[in-house]
Amino acid sequence: MSTTVAVLGTGIMGSGMAANLIAQGFDVRVWNRSREKTRPLQDAGAQVAASPDEAVEDAAVVLTVLFDEGVTAQVMERALPSAAPGAVWAQAGTVGVKGAADLVKLAERSGIRIVDTPVLGTRGPAEQGTLVVLTAGEEEALATARPALEAFSAREIHVGDEPGRASALKLACNAWVTTLTAGVAQSMAMAEALGTDPRLFLEAISGGPLDAGYAQVKGAAMLSGAYEPSFPVHGALKDLDLMVDSARSHGVASGVLDGVRVQFRAAELSGHRDEDIAAVFEAVTPDDR
Repeated sequence: MSTTVAVLGTGIMGSGMAANLIAQGFDVRVWNRSREKTRPLQDAGAQVAASPDEAVEDAAVVLTVLFDEGVTAQVMERALPSAAPGAVWAQAGTVGVKGAADLVKLAERSGIRIVDTPVLGTRGPAEQGTLVVLTAGEEEALATARPALEAFSAREIHVGDEPGRASALKLACNAWVTTLTAGVAQSMAMAEALGTDPRLFLEAISGGPLDAGYAQVKGAAMLSGAYEPSFPVHGALKDLDLMVDSARSHGVASGVLDGVRVQFRAAELSGHRDEDIAAVFEAVTPDDR
């Protein structure tokens, strides 16, 4: 008998994850506030639920891929009373350390097991089933959720038995993602302003110890000015707020993250809120370029 997985949130990440679950033979039930975003999944074989509580009925695994802790808590407060006994809640959104702790308390009050399962990757890996999933939680609960997680991931990094540990690692990883992207934008803008073709920056680092595949991908987007969102600016800003707050609360200097956040805020204010994070390039280039 197929395992039923409820996917709550079918945006950029959730839609790709759900599509892979369908392809792997799971019975998938999806819900999204904007029902229009569920139509391709319905065409692929998913059941579309009218509400979160309807989505989770009889589901063995409930996968949340929602924007932040507040939205996740709001949706799950509605859904949890209808969750099946023994169901496991796999929380895949980027909610930060405190947010993860609050969601664990919500799950405990409802008598539902929760595992912390944020993912590394953007639209492409989500659609290709090659995400890296970070996991933290009781092994028995993870064993229930793992087959579903494997449907959309290439590998798992287990962080510990305490939910929230994976969310902590996710913040550290996203600090690298946003810092790297802002750094590429800074270098390319400098090259251009100083009279050098910014393509030569990417060529100079290519294949050497300074290179990164992500730098080449984001650099190419900056050169083309095509910012189809894989990881939108407003999502990065939400994560940067979590990073800065977590760093400061644990005595870690946040100067680098503060500077990165300033640049992403400038990109948002200049009209790139819903575009890919590569659009931070527009925030560091001269206005008269």
